[in-house]
Amino acid sequence: MTHNDQPVNGQDNPSFLDVLNQMPPRPDAKDWPRPKRFAGLRAAWKTSWEEGGFLYERWEEVSQVRHVSWHEVANWIKAAALFGGLSLIVLMLDTAGDVASAALKGLSAVPATSGGDGSGLWGTVDHSVRIFLADQAAHLAVAPAALYAFWQLTGLLGLVGGFLGNAGARIAWLLFGIGTLAMIWSTAPAGGRAAATGLAALMWALASIFALRGLSLRPIVHNHPPQYQFSPALHIHATLPAPAAGDGFGDEPDNVHPLQR
Repeated sequence: MTHNDQPVNGQDNPSFLDVLNQMPPRPDAKDWPRPKRFAGLRAAWKTSWEEGGFLYERWEEVSQVRHVSWHEVANWIKAAALFGGLSLIVLMLDTAGDVASAALKGLSAVPATSGGDGSGLWGTVDHSVRIFLADQAAHLAVAPAALYAFWQLTGLLGLVGGFLGNAGARIAWLLFGIGTLAMIWSTAPAGGRAAATGLAALMWALASIFALRGLSLRPIVHNHPPQYQFSPALHIHATLPAPAAGDGFGDEPDNVHPLQR
């Protein structure tokens, strides 16, 4: 204890610093009590992962998805899968719409009547289509370049989709070819109309080799062995008449008499 040099009334005068020396030492950080603010949440989280808990059961349902059929999957997993699939479809449709819009704008930038003078094999077909679309666009509220861009895009999608085996794309490819032949027939000069239309038909037929790849007009017959075999068998059910009254077991006939002594 710290003392002053001058005693008071014969007693020592304690210093104020002695109060600090009497305070208990500060505990270490590891000895501090943990805050109980999230104690209940931590306990609930730990309990839910134990066997029979909520999260434990959900994890078991997820791990069993690859081993069971669709009808045996939990309903919440089905709902999540359907929601994710619908969201993906909407996203793909939105992206496809943006791509198609950008493609149409890019193709529309090309003038519809800049196909040269129609010389060459491809020029004979392309120039006739451009002239036809330009004449028809004069009576419509659409630019000739937009019609020509749509015609190109339809042919491109029909060719690629048909090559991949899409039935709708193949139908679009057939309509594209028929419409192109009709446009060339109505626009080509009278003297070379048949030749121009025939040339376009040949080009369309050659391109159809890729667009209609794998298409067959022969009917497909599937011969499957029967799953159930019929085994005929004859079953005869006979019904025996019930015995009459008095003809029960143990009755003796009339010609049998007991032995008399």
